[in-house]
Amino acid sequence: PEGLLNGNLFEKSNLDLSKPANSSPYAFQHQSERGKQQQHHVGNYRETLRPPPGFSGKPRGGGGSRDFGARRNHLEHNVDKLRAEYSQLSNDNEMGLRGQFDHPGPPAGSNLQSGTDIKESLIELHRFGGGQVDEVGERIIESLLIEEESEDKNDKKHHRHEKESRLDNRGQRLLSQRVRMLKRQMECRSDIHRLNAPFLAIYESLNPPKEEKTKQQQLLASLEKLVWKEWPQAKLFLYGSCANGFGVSRSDIDICLALNEDINNKSEILLKLADILQSDNLQNVQALTRARVPIVKLMDPVTGISCDICINNVLAVVNTKLLRDYAQIDERLRQLAFIVKHWAKSRGVNETYRGTLSSYAYVLMCIHFLQQRRPAILPCLQGMEKTYNVTVDNIECAYFDQIKKLHNFGSSNKETVAQLVWGFFNYWAYGHDYANSVISVRTGSIISKQEKDWTRRIGNDRHLICIEDPFETSHDLGRVVDKFSIRVLREEFERAADIMQFDPNPCVKLFEPYVHS
Repeated sequence: PEGLLNGNLFEKSNLDLSKPANSSPYAFQHQSERGKQQQHHVGNYRETLRPPPGFSGKPRGGGGSRDFGARRNHLEHNVDKLRAEYSQLSNDNEMGLRGQFDHPGPPAGSNLQSGTDIKESLIELHRFGGGQVDEVGERIIESLLIEEESEDKNDKKHHRHEKESRLDNRGQRLLSQRVRMLKRQMECRSDIHRLNAPFLAIYESLNPPKEEKTKQQQLLASLEKLVWKEWPQAKLFLYGSCANGFGVSRSDIDICLALNEDINNKSEILLKLADILQSDNLQNVQALTRARVPIVKLMDPVTGISCDICINNVLAVVNTKLLRDYAQIDERLRQLAFIVKHWAKSRGVNETYRGTLSSYAYVLMCIHFLQQRRPAILPCLQGMEKTYNVTVDNIECAYFDQIKKLHNFGSSNKETVAQLVWGFFNYWAYGHDYANSVISVRTGSIISKQEKDWTRRIGNDRHLICIEDPFETSHDLGRVVDKFSIRVLREEFERAADIMQFDPNPCVKLFEPYVHS
């Protein structure tokens, strides 16, 4: 398989498949056992055929006539043989980035590692001697030392954001527990069905247009070529909103560069990648080696699309596939999640650096909410037969992914998107037990903070609103919420629930932008 991926098989067959104009960068297609057509790549080789070297049309010396028909048949036989051999091997190969818009995630059975970083040992080497460091190493050390010296500044920045959340004048008017319990019994407004059409119109307006996807694919094709030229054995995976089905219009693209070899220093790879991208005239290229997930940021001047590339953040890739699979079960999940995300951005509660929740957290909240409806609209995929299984850093990620068998799962529940939006805000305003409960998509249920040992603050993890990551179960997506921003969040949930129940035109009032004071 490595020989095929590197093109050796093509070279041995004296075929040149590399230079046709305006053709797809993916070599061959095959029909899987389930009848689903998938695309695969083989480096930069392409499907359109050109005469192999030595067959330029010039007759050979030494006289005699050429049997062009026989040679054509021989060439076609070689091509058919290559197609058959590649089809046999392609199940072990990764699909191209463009195919991952519809089929994200690593193949089942993968055993992937995120790698480790030895920046501390590099700093110690610089401080105390004990060896020589090349030019790239000097750049990394200089960057790390500057970053280390700025740690105190970062701490001050964190405290400044906490202070900003204190200055936010929201969070002062939370309902008492008694009033919440009374409102929990409230029945949904009688005219809720008339709100369905306006909410669906908002949902449609947030969906990315087809032209945007075409531009994204154009950028991905050029990035693949650049990356594979430097790291031929690398695998590229889409992750995040561009691939999980919850990306709104003008979303950034997130790419994971997965390298099989041991990674001693992600910073070195990120800096090298940044140089490669900059040399290809991509704009605003930045290597952010200090971020929680180190990335290279860039902007493509041709398409105007921004992109983040990380190294070996493969768990996020598996999460992306899980969310994509949930999104395909029932269209009401995407409708609800788009509206909730739009509300969160409008109201300024979708900013983790200000102590509120990420888009990923809101999507998990929507999935869990639909799992809890009666009858349930979504199943618990991780509680079913395991048909997909990968291992990432010794974390087993397994669940039922034969989604076509679940397309009618929620059909017995007739709730509209307007009813679900009402119910979502009603639950988070009045129904959720913030003191004791953890929402878990993994189990499709509510579990206790005691069970997770999330009853007290540990470091910066405060566990004031608890959202369990489906695979990295020790990770609480709500850990960023502090004692000030939790009040802001809860007041916004109460405001939204009140608007959904009483406002004559909630589709306007709900999304009124909040301007931070």
